[in-house]
Amino acid sequence: MSPPHEVTVILNAVQSGDTKAAEELLPLLYRELRQIAGHKMAGESAGHTLQPTALVHEAWLRLVGGDQKAWPSRAYFFAAAAEAMRRILIDRARRKQAARHGGGQPRLDIGEVEIALPVEAGELLVVNDALEKLAAQDAQKAELVKLRYFVGLTIDEAAEVLGISVPTANRWWNYSRAWLYETIERERKT
Repeated sequence: MSPPHEVTVILNAVQSGDTKAAEELLPLLYRELRQIAGHKMAGESAGHTLQPTALVHEAWLRLVGGDQKAWPSRAYFFAAAAEAMRRILIDRARRKQAARHGGGQPRLDIGEVEIALPVEAGELLVVNDALEKLAAQDAQKAELVKLRYFVGLTIDEAAEVLGISVPTANRWWNYSRAWLYETIERERKT
C-alpha cells in the first residue's frame, strides 16, 4: 500500500494538469487497483472476456483522461475508481443483456445474491437499477453498496473509504440490503 500523503500530493498534481504526475501515480496505485479488479472479476460468471488488467486500464483511462475530477485524498480516488469499475461492468452487462445477446432472461432476487459469487448480466442490471433508485434517495448508502457489491471491499475498508465508523457502515449496509431487496421484489411483481 502506498503512503496516503504521497498519493494525495500526486493526485493534486494530476488535477493541476501535470502529465508527469499521472505517470507517477499509476505505478503507486496499480497493485491496489488490480487487487480490487481481480476481486470483482473473480465474481464474474465463467467465460467472461474482460480481465482484471483490462478493467483497471479502462477505469484508469476514465479517471485520468478527459474531464479531471477532484480527488482531495486517496479515499476519494478509490471511491472514484470503484465507481468507474462499476460503470464499466454495468455497461458490459447491458451489452450482454441486449436482445441479440439473449436479453429478456428472468430477473433474480437480490436475496439470492452473495458478494463475490458469479453474477449474470441480467442480475447485475436489476441490482444496478435498484441501486440508482437508492442513490436518488440516499447517495451515501448507495456508495457503500457500490464499494461492497461492485468492488468487493469489506465493511471496514468501505467505512474507511467513506470516512464513517464501522458500526455506521454496518447499519447502512443492513438497511441498504433490505431496501434493495424490497425494491427488487416490488419491481418483479409489476
